[in-house]
Amino acid sequence: MEEKKSNLFFRLMKRWFIDGLSYMALGLFATLIIGTIIMQLSKIPYCSFLNDLISSNGTNMAMSNPIVGAAIGVAVAYGLKHKPLVVFSSAVTGALGCVASFNGYAAGPAGAFVAALVGAEIAGLYAGKTKVDIILVPLGVLLSGGLAAMFVSPVFGWLLKTVGMFINDACTRSPIFYGIVISVIVGMTLTAPISSAALCAMLELSGLAAGAATVGCCVNMVGFAVASFRDNGWSGVISQGIGTSMLQVPNICRKPVIWLPVIIVSAVLGPLATTVFGMQNFGINAGMGTSGLVGCIGTFTEMTAAGEVWWSVLLKIGVLHFILPAVLVWALTLLFRKLGWIKDGDMKIRQ
Repeated sequence: MEEKKSNLFFRLMKRWFIDGLSYMALGLFATLIIGTIIMQLSKIPYCSFLNDLISSNGTNMAMSNPIVGAAIGVAVAYGLKHKPLVVFSSAVTGALGCVASFNGYAAGPAGAFVAALVGAEIAGLYAGKTKVDIILVPLGVLLSGGLAAMFVSPVFGWLLKTVGMFINDACTRSPIFYGIVISVIVGMTLTAPISSAALCAMLELSGLAAGAATVGCCVNMVGFAVASFRDNGWSGVISQGIGTSMLQVPNICRKPVIWLPVIIVSAVLGPLATTVFGMQNFGINAGMGTSGLVGCIGTFTEMTAAGEVWWSVLLKIGVLHFILPAVLVWALTLLFRKLGWIKDGDMKIRQ
């Protein structure tokens, strides 16, 4: 009996906090990330009209925008494989959870996730089992998800924002220590089957903390792309360097030592990002790294908006996001190969 309870617990944790958060990130990609990219493109001469695509009454897409919450709601319900009526109804609960507020803070993506998760999971228990699903399913989603949006989402969102504010402030006060911690943890989260993008979005990391997080993600992606070149060639460079280093998870489970060079370099470059280079970013972009170059674009946007010269920002991005991760991880991996700790085939991506 105890074993069954334990298995159920782990299945639910995987379902809610791995699968759910991973699909939540897709909702964020479809709104905030693409919105950021379009906003940058709108600054090109004669392209200002693009800004109208992501604006509502003159307001650009933001963390607390109900459109973002609706996208998260649909993404979460879809990712958990609920029936279509549950998925569509979750757009409403996601929007409600996103705009819910506590102590003056909007719940944002975290609140949208909670409301959508509760509404979808409860209505999903009976969806497809009644003759009046067309009424009972949306009703169940909206009642349960709506209550969660009223009483749970605001507090949950506020707690995460409070933690994020502490991290942002602590990184400013102790940039070396927190630069190491944030770079390593967020970078490992990106490679692990957990959404680093969703994590950074919910915590609303900003400034130096977000800059360190971005570097940690870049090290994992670029690092594995270069370290595994012998095993995967140029296709591996592209799939990991611009796609995701999560492709290495099966290999890490078989031989964890292959992750060590990446972790060490993350710990080295994190404090460099927060002290010498003063790298900055914000929110979901910080958890993307070089995936689709979103982390790099976010860094450029944030730092140039703060007044730094564009060519200086590009130089820093080139050094910390690409050159140093590639060179240092390659050098450490070569050392590990000579020591016999890493061998050919250890990082082979098996399709």
